[in-house]
Amino acid sequence: MKRLFILIAALAALISCSRTLKDGDYTLTVLSTNDVHGTWFDSTYVGGRVKKSIFAINHYVDSVRKADGPENVLLIDAGDCLQGDNATYYYNFVDTTSRHLFSRIMEYMKYDAIAMGNHDVETGHPVYDRVQKELVKGGSEFLAGNAVKNDGSGTYFPLYKVVKKAGLKIAVLGYTNANIKAWLSEELWSGMHFVSIADIIQRDVDYVREKEKPDVLVASMHSACGKGDGTILEAEALDAFNSVQGVDWLICGHDHVPYVETRENSALLNSGSHSRYLAHGKMHLKVEGGKVVSKSFETDLIPVDARMADPVMRETFRPEFEAVRAFTVQKVGTLVTDLRTRDSYAGQSDYMNVLHFVTLNRPDVEISIAAPLTFNGTIKKGDLLFNDLFTIYPFENQLYVVKMTGDEVVRFLEASYDRWIETPGQHVLKLRTGDNYRTGERKYSFENAFFNFDSAGGINYTVDVTKPRGSRVHVSSMAGGEPFDQQRTYNVGMTSYRASGGGDLLKEIGIDTDRIDERIVNRYPEIRTLIYDCIIEHKVMDPQSCIGTIGTWQFTPESARKKIAADMQLLFPH
Repeated sequence: MKRLFILIAALAALISCSRTLKDGDYTLTVLSTNDVHGTWFDSTYVGGRVKKSIFAINHYVDSVRKADGPENVLLIDAGDCLQGDNATYYYNFVDTTSRHLFSRIMEYMKYDAIAMGNHDVETGHPVYDRVQKELVKGGSEFLAGNAVKNDGSGTYFPLYKVVKKAGLKIAVLGYTNANIKAWLSEELWSGMHFVSIADIIQRDVDYVREKEKPDVLVASMHSACGKGDGTILEAEALDAFNSVQGVDWLICGHDHVPYVETRENSALLNSGSHSRYLAHGKMHLKVEGGKVVSKSFETDLIPVDARMADPVMRETFRPEFEAVRAFTVQKVGTLVTDLRTRDSYAGQSDYMNVLHFVTLNRPDVEISIAAPLTFNGTIKKGDLLFNDLFTIYPFENQLYVVKMTGDEVVRFLEASYDRWIETPGQHVLKLRTGDNYRTGERKYSFENAFFNFDSAGGINYTVDVTKPRGSRVHVSSMAGGEPFDQQRTYNVGMTSYRASGGGDLLKEIGIDTDRIDERIVNRYPEIRTLIYDCIIEHKVMDPQSCIGTIGTWQFTPESARKKIAADMQLLFPH
């Protein structure tokens, strides 16, 4: 009996290896999402406003499956699934015993594969290891062929999986962002390291094509499009699209910019972010003599209407929505004034005062360095709900305490403000312009990422916008009036993102973030948790009453403030 089983298995393997496609025409539909960031529910937790969601995405997926046949549709995600919303936080860190909601949604929608995103890694081993086990049981899984085990035994996540759609054998390769080390603490990704996708993808494609002999090969990567010139580690999608042979579909993300492109032998899909679009494509193959003799591609972006949320899916997951809502509408304290995150760009703001105060509330922190992390959000005065903390602090960054000299602090601030402002000409804020591709309206935005606009708390200082970098920042004293000494070493609180090298600000002033452990004095939990604890402790949060702890800073001279106000009007015309 055992010999018969072995013979049957050998024959099956032989048949599998020698399979050939039947002659004829084949059409494969490919749907993709990326950077959904927990937009699972179609309603806000406070106010009940309708929003774009994975529920609405499911409406479109079901419509395509009905039109094309579910057996002909491949559904892929390119990462950043486990962070960004109250629901992700709740199922990552609060309800850790139930099956994770993300795993259930992926099974419900019948996703075929998911590339691991950097914000998925940010949740830490307890979360993504648990989710991976659940995903595998549900029929999909995280893929990341460039997350390599440190012991040399292979990849931490699978490189690829094989699925069958439209009568075709399809290999789906997955990759995470190669620049994770620059943003996240090593404890979150212990046991592995990340290599450049561009360095290994051709090797991987050749290996999988030789081993599996797929009819179609898909590469899903959580990496931005970039410039296609090999210069940006976190943006390798166009590098691969321009150079790698043997990839039919390249699915990417990370940059939150929707984009699709077709070429003679391949196509690219990037749905943008936050369930705003569903990327959609078709691949037509003609087979003669058992071989593909021609193929062509179609791509487009399907705009998502929030009102089209699948009612059956909504009801299926209503208990989970109610659980998250009940958790996030709990009152944590009282806010005495509105917080507007946009005010941070024009000078010292109540919003940044709160962030600095929370950091300086740690007993071993002398100076705080922080940046706004919500571009344009408002938290109204009055009852402060847990829900509001996601506007105040949307990410799961930890707080690190790092040793820096006073001179390094000043040079760090010089580097930060150099990205933020320019010596006055037409503008003070460093702006760029572009036309809205839909309306033709001229739109202003920052030239650089606003989440790298660090200011400092714990010191009194000015920033003279009339001077060049290197002579703009003048620190007059510590917040309490004590002398500030550029030769002395201070304990500086900053995010784990910044300490790990995010934004390259520390690198720019000569601090080697690969050796940051030599400077770290302490590590605290997630900053949102510290904000929660601080509000619970003080009950009433008055940003102005924190000035004695935080100190003051301002742009000078006063004449420049009119230009800053004009720049702010260009950025926020409404």
